[in-house]
Amino acid sequence: MLPRTQRQKEVLDYITRFLAKHGHEPSYAQIARHFGVSSKATIAKHIGALEKRGLIKRGHDDGAFTLAVNMGDVAADAVCEVRLVGRIAAGAPIDAIEDTEMICVPRFLLGRVRPERIYALKVKGDSMIDEHICDGDIALIESRNEARDGEIVVALVDQARATLKRIFRFGDEVELRPSNTQLQPLRLHASRVQIQGIFRSLMRPNA
Repeated sequence: MLPRTQRQKEVLDYITRFLAKHGHEPSYAQIARHFGVSSKATIAKHIGALEKRGLIKRGHDDGAFTLAVNMGDVAADAVCEVRLVGRIAAGAPIDAIEDTEMICVPRFLLGRVRPERIYALKVKGDSMIDEHICDGDIALIESRNEARDGEIVVALVDQARATLKRIFRFGDEVELRPSNTQLQPLRLHASRVQIQGIFRSLMRPNA
C-alpha cells in the first residue's frame, strides 16, 4: 500500500534515510525540524496515517517510543525497474558516465511519477550531506528540463559535467547550491546550465 499524500511519502522517505544512516529512528522533534514544522502533533498525524496503511509500525521499547519502517511486506507488484545511467557529483561537477543498467526500486518511492520518467544515478561526494544524500547512495531522478527555485536538480554544466544541487535563479545567473555548510555555491550564467531532472527520492544500497 502506498502513502496517501505527498507529505506522507516525504516523511516516510526521511525516516527510511535516517534509519539507514544512523541505525535508529528519528524523534518526532527531529522529523518536525527537518520539515520546518513547529508542531510535533502534525508529524504524529502523518505517522498515524502511515501506520494505518501498514508502512510504519509504532511501539514502545523500555518506555521509549520507537518507529520501524515496514519494508518486509512489500509486494512484488510494488517494485519496478528504472535505468541506472551512471554517476552524479554531489561535490564538484564530474563527467557523466553512461553505463546504463536496470535496477529494482520500490514503487512507492516514485510517488505519482511513472517509472518510465525516472532514472537513477549513483551519488559521488558529500555536498548534499545535510539532505542525508550521501556518497554511494542511489538518487532517483524525474526526467524534466524545468525546475522551481529551491528544488534539487541534476544540472548539466557546459554540456559536459553533471552535478546534483539545489537551484536558485538571480537574473541571468543560476546558483547551484550545496547542502553542506563547508562548501560554497556555484554561480554561473544561465546559458551554461541545463536542467536534466528533478531529485525525487533516494535509495541506500546494502543498508
